[in-house]
Amino acid sequence: MSREPHERLADALLHFDRATAYGANGVATELEIDAICMRLASGLESLSRLPEEIRTELFGSTWAAMWGMRNRIAHTYAQVEAPVVIATLEEDRPHIRTLIVDYLGR
Repeated sequence: MSREPHERLADALLHFDRATAYGANGVATELEIDAICMRLASGLESLSRLPEEIRTELFGSTWAAMWGMRNRIAHTYAQVEAPVVIATLEEDRPHIRTLIVDYLGR
């Protein structure tokens, strides 16, 4: 069964919000980094299943870098650096979340 774009966006928000919750008290442990990575990758995977025109409208040329982050997590997991994950969570995720929420609010 195919899912609607708003469902995929809601899935992504769920994953990104969980990632944020896992890092809420300051990310220190390997377990927390692992949990954040899995939620970020799952959220990005949800976004990858959006129709291309919606994904382009929301993220434009930044999508390639976003998908690259997902690929680094999924395929070179042991080499993902904690500071990069934390920076993604703290610096990139809030803007991505805002774009999604604004789109869903239309």
